[in-house]
Amino acid sequence: MRGQTGGPAVRLVAVGGICTTTLYRVAAVPPLPGKVLAHDAAEVVDGMAVSAACAFVRLGGAASVWGRVGDDARGGAMRAALAEAGLDVAAVRLVPGGRSSIAVAVIDDRGDRLVVPYHDTSLDQSADWLPLQDLGGVDFVHVDTRWPEGAAAALVAARRAGVPGMLDADVAPPEVLSALVPLASHAVFSDAGLFLHAGTDDLEEALRRVADRHAGHVGASCGAEGYAWIEDGDVRRVPAPRIDAVDTLAAGDVFHGAFALRLAERAAIEEAAGFACLAASLKCTRFGGRLGCPTRAEVEAFARGS
Repeated sequence: MRGQTGGPAVRLVAVGGICTTTLYRVAAVPPLPGKVLAHDAAEVVDGMAVSAACAFVRLGGAASVWGRVGDDARGGAMRAALAEAGLDVAAVRLVPGGRSSIAVAVIDDRGDRLVVPYHDTSLDQSADWLPLQDLGGVDFVHVDTRWPEGAAAALVAARRAGVPGMLDADVAPPEVLSALVPLASHAVFSDAGLFLHAGTDDLEEALRRVADRHAGHVGASCGAEGYAWIEDGDVRRVPAPRIDAVDTLAAGDVFHGAFALRLAERAAIEEAAGFACLAASLKCTRFGGRLGCPTRAEVEAFARGS
């Protein structure tokens, strides 16, 4: 099987927003106005699809990122950081005159976080430069909602090429979710994104509403509650292991990357979701956002209880 028997690794193309995020770990976030001293800090180049691609590589796959950064000093450094993480960055475009995205994440000792991103709305939204012809040799396409034009182009091209296309359907403007969900072969929501899109906060009802009008896979990553999806008309679930959370930032992204990896390796949904829940849970025990993604050997050892 490709990616598991010594052959070439399965390949992913990830399309989405790219950001430099500064992380501060604090005991607790005080009420405003206030000031608090951090007891740990890190800086990471991330983004929803980007972090999923980093997880895909960390867990044994190969991945390319297609996205945009500004042609400022930060943009060049972001490309270099992603290349250092093992990603192919040939299709990370430096947009003339654009400002690269930045964010701050404040993470408390329970692992909960406050994230404040800034994205330059004048950054060129066009996707007509994407190398869509290259998708023929790819095993999986994964997109997020932070660059809808690029996500739509990649999902349409993936379908034409017969390549599975997964959408990280997190919270986004309703019109963006409505446009992108039908294009994906795998609509993998956050629970909050699912409730927004379906118009109900009942998980099973929300999954059924979306699945009734979507021919592909429909599921939701529910944090500590694991993963739920519709299969043959029934709601199925895989639990997440109980852990002491240190940092939940990028846990959903690691889930998506791990899920895509195992699906690309032809694992069944239940097996892939179980592996992804383990990977995401392990990530939550480590500070640093997507930098805390485990290796495949670590996930397999965790599954064995060793």
